[in-house]
Amino acid sequence: MNKIIKLKYIFISTLVLLAAPVMALAQIKTRLEGVGGEAGYETATGLEVFNTIAGHVIYALMSLLGIIFLALMIYGGYNWMTARGNDQQVEKAKNIITRAIIGLIIVVGSYAIWSFIAKYVL
Repeated sequence: MNKIIKLKYIFISTLVLLAAPVMALAQIKTRLEGVGGEAGYETATGLEVFNTIAGHVIYALMSLLGIIFLALMIYGGYNWMTARGNDQQVEKAKNIITRAIIGLIIVVGSYAIWSFIAKYVL
């Protein structure tokens, strides 16, 4: 099987495994708030529930990003260490590592900008 196809299967499997608990937590929280509201307790508004769920999803995606970054760094390092003087394979490994770092910087930077906007502007 092609390495790219294997990586896609690993990525999709990891995404499903990390997203499932977050979605289950959202369902449980929604049901508990419904029961609490029927019992006469104050519950969160719809916007607060949405913000909480969005926060959990973003946290899960950022965790997934860290896992993907680590996997790409290990993969690139492994390719570099096993290149055995093959310049083409060394360049491929350097490209993998460079692109992983650039992708991490872009995603973390966009998260920081959005966090700043959400906190101080909105």
